[in-house]
Amino acid sequence: MDIASFVGLAAGIAVMLLTILLSGDLAGYIDIPSIILTFGGTAAMVIFAFPFGKTKEAIGSLKHVFFYKALEAEGIIKSIIELANVARKEGLLALEEAAQALQDSFLQKGVLLIVDGTDPELVRNILETELSFIEDRHKGNQSLFEFMATMAPGFGMLGTLIGLINMLANLSDPSTLGPNMAVAIMTTLYGSIIANVFCNPVVNKLKLRSASEILMKEVMLEGMLSIQAGENPRIIEEKLKAFMAPKLRAKIGAEKEQKEGE
Repeated sequence: MDIASFVGLAAGIAVMLLTILLSGDLAGYIDIPSIILTFGGTAAMVIFAFPFGKTKEAIGSLKHVFFYKALEAEGIIKSIIELANVARKEGLLALEEAAQALQDSFLQKGVLLIVDGTDPELVRNILETELSFIEDRHKGNQSLFEFMATMAPGFGMLGTLIGLINMLANLSDPSTLGPNMAVAIMTTLYGSIIANVFCNPVVNKLKLRSASEILMKEVMLEGMLSIQAGENPRIIEEKLKAFMAPKLRAKIGAEKEQKEGE
């Protein structure tokens, strides 16, 4: 569970509600025609612009915003070093049994390709192609929420124009000015809320998740190719640590020293 996502969303809503309650009446910010136009219009354009399967997949990706277990660099490097030690002592064929215990399907697939004696360049091409498709899928999910972030304010502006047209067409009837002005302003407010309180933060969080996952899989790829090349496990470890931030490298090194000292 990502506490920051829950806290951030709740805090954003709380700030809005507090501002409304301190400056006016909450009921005055609820306008049914504006809700129908902004939320309904945005949803309709998403259905229009994206295939149903892609829409369903993108909505499903929301779980990665609020419930996400990141791949830990320490664990990945540890697994690869263990595999390297097995290959060094018992040969590449011994990795087949070790691969069955791996939790990550990408790492498992790469190890099995190595066991099958696949050419190193072909292993790289296969796994880089898979990485490319993973990244494209992530970008596709992000694009739906980016589209919503564009459409919602657009429908807010459309509602503003509708409200102003109705208001100007009925200037002779003062009783219609209030409702028409409410539609004109509320749709803009709702569109801004959809874009800035939900869609844009979701897009940014999904981009961060994607970048982190791709980086960890690149670490796996380099580790597997190093194992196939027969490199020393210590050299492999140093090579993989190069992908990490200095602080994380120091942490891994400290944990290793502590383990060796026990």
